[in-house]
Amino acid sequence: MSENVGRWLRDEIENAILSNEFGPGERLDETVLASRFGVSRTPVREALMQLNAIGLIEIRPRRGAVVIDPGPHRIYEMFEVMAELEGLAGSLAARRLDEGSRQAITAAHRRCELSAKAGDSDAYYYDNEEFHKAIYAASRSEFLEEQCAQLHRRLRPYRRLQLRVRNRLTTSFSEHCGIVDAIFAGDGEEARRLLRIHVGIQGERFSDLVASMATR
Repeated sequence: MSENVGRWLRDEIENAILSNEFGPGERLDETVLASRFGVSRTPVREALMQLNAIGLIEIRPRRGAVVIDPGPHRIYEMFEVMAELEGLAGSLAARRLDEGSRQAITAAHRRCELSAKAGDSDAYYYDNEEFHKAIYAASRSEFLEEQCAQLHRRLRPYRRLQLRVRNRLTTSFSEHCGIVDAIFAGDGEEARRLLRIHVGIQGERFSDLVASMATR
């Protein structure tokens, strides 16, 4: 099975959980899912393992995969930590930027621009992921890159929800522009500040996320 099909399957199950089609505490049966999506149990099992790794489900002895709900407070705490990690990555990237990293960030930024202009939140989501990964790599700190990537995966479903909030796509790309300018100018403090704002979910943005989860 191709990587794209595997990603599609994971995203379909993830979306079903986020839309509350599969509610907290519900058991996800591999055979039922395989029949629903027209695939074998192997890719279903792989998708469930990925969702288990990000904390959206929990694989329990004798029960299998069960949907869990981390709650808004837990999600808020994870975004707080993510904002600090990304701020540090941006600061280091501004100080340590080389030509290869500049090109990678530029390419990812241009892809984000195209998907934002198209209004395609799903395409933008994946392009945005590559944009942030390029910044992690530009920090030239393998440990920080690992920590950022790990928490980014944990927050993936909720980042996707954020991008579906009205006008968030345009706002997100506008914030990217400022971040890129700061990194390329070598302004580590400004890059840190802008990334913390970009990733953090304070005030209305956190309320919007909670509201979208409550109505899913």
